[in-house]
Amino acid sequence: MTKPMVGRDTKVCMSLAARPGTFGSRFQNRLYEMLGLDFVYKAFTTTDLPAAVGGIRALGIRGSAISMPFKEAVIPLLDGLEASAAAIDSVNTIVNDDGRLTGYNTDYSAVRTLLEESGLEADTRFLLRGSGGMAKAVAAALRDAGFTTGTIVARNTAAGRALAETYGFAWRAEIGDEGAPLLVNVTPLGMAGADADALAFPPAMISACTAAFDVVALPAETPFLKAAAAAGKQRITGTDVAKLQALEQFVLYTGVTPAPDQVEAAAAFARGETD
Repeated sequence: MTKPMVGRDTKVCMSLAARPGTFGSRFQNRLYEMLGLDFVYKAFTTTDLPAAVGGIRALGIRGSAISMPFKEAVIPLLDGLEASAAAIDSVNTIVNDDGRLTGYNTDYSAVRTLLEESGLEADTRFLLRGSGGMAKAVAAALRDAGFTTGTIVARNTAAGRALAETYGFAWRAEIGDEGAPLLVNVTPLGMAGADADALAFPPAMISACTAAFDVVALPAETPFLKAAAAAGKQRITGTDVAKLQALEQFVLYTGVTPAPDQVEAAAAFARGETD
């Protein structure tokens, strides 16, 4: 199927992040190409979030992914929240319906799906590092998947305590020496850029765990995930999360559900595994 040339009727989708990546743009644009859809997707950053969201509304941008650090700050700028976003006060997706902007959270559903597919028992104790908007989605997904025993690690006392109390988990400010069978990184540690070489958890903790979960999608193999692989641990990767949440965004924007083989092909392209 031939994708139309970009023109007057082309629908535009985008993303907003402090540190834009390439996965979403490559994933969405490859699916548009495969399905012959008159859409185009572009990643942006901004230092003026209200103006950027105003542009989404004024220019008729069909949808926008929202990444760190805008997932909570964007909420007052929207007209409404879908249930998943309202429940955790965090937005990773905006859908524009004729000027009405609604916030969704596809991170939550992606993480919930991956936890259920992982085979991990709900009584598995976890250590979750982070307290921002994505950490809310992961903590909520853990709770709703039946995980009851865990600790939030966050230096931001107010945010860390609030997150732990909201979802019924413990909190501590520093990593310390006590690990857990399931280690979850929901910080930029290991992300391409200034934190690329940072290890989210100490080597001894990784060696002692059962499973490693890193939400960082770029690079696909963070230092944390590499260490977990070397130790023979089960892994849930940020690219797994990125694929599922981006697929849900794609369906929200276009109303089209791609075939599984198309999704896998687009994800491989987004990871740079195919041309």
